Amino acid sequence: MTAPPRIAFVASPADDAQDALAQLVGAHGQHEPGEADVLVALGGDGFMLQTLHRHGSLGKPVYGMKLGTVGFLMNHQRCEGLIERLHAAEPAVLRPLEMVAQTESGATVGSLAYNEVSLLRQTRQAAHLSIDLNGQTRLEELICDGVLVATPAGSTAYNFSAHGPILPLGGNVMALTPIAAFRPRRWRGAVLKADTEVGFRVLDPYKRPVSATADSHEVRDVVEVKIRESHDRTVTLLFDPEHNLEERMLAEQFTSG
Repeated sequence: MTAPPRIAFVASPADDAQDALAQLVGAHGQHEPGEADVLVALGGDGFMLQTLHRHGSLGKPVYGMKLGTVGFLMNHQRCEGLIERLHAAEPAVLRPLEMVAQTESGATVGSLAYNEVSLLRQTRQAAHLSIDLNGQTRLEELICDGVLVATPAGSTAYNFSAHGPILPLGGNVMALTPIAAFRPRRWRGAVLKADTEVGFRVLDPYKRPVSATADSHEVRDVVEVKIRESHDRTVTLLFDPEHNLEERMLAEQFTSG
């Protein structure tokens, strides 16, 4: 008989998540994340991203239960039958983006993004950017509210709201999507190979300051940002077979809601 996995339960501060946490810990016990076989995250997509940033370096698979507003990265919430669900779950391996931002003050700031890295104007003035791909300038001038680079898993989030494409998991691609582009007005972005290094330069950082955000980590007053897919970091999310991440992403492309 297979021994039950050692589980580390983590939960958002929301009342529903805390109630589920108490019920699940009472039924299955609790382990520290570093000693567990699997992490079970209770919350919404925002809390899942926090969990990946906090514990992703441990290399432990993460199974999410939706106890929040948005739960694209989560499974349905049900406390019964958890061990059976964990044994039957299907893995989705995600590779984050690495952002390195240079600020106007001369600081260098690095961060990871499992969903997207976005550059956004900080004031009423539109951002004024240029875009390099693998060191070669591809767009000399982009005037916009912002621009983002999204992973396949993150392509259904902010990227999709900005009219970017939904990307297939395992497609080895990422999305480059403008936000309210004013010039060139008809530019809709690009789908890039995952090994592309994307470079942004802020062309007028004093008059038109820009911030860069990797998931929820914001760096203000950037002058240059480089983004590439991580070579050595992955995380594994676990999904119920009847509603796995690949199926959800496919379904999202055929919904009108």
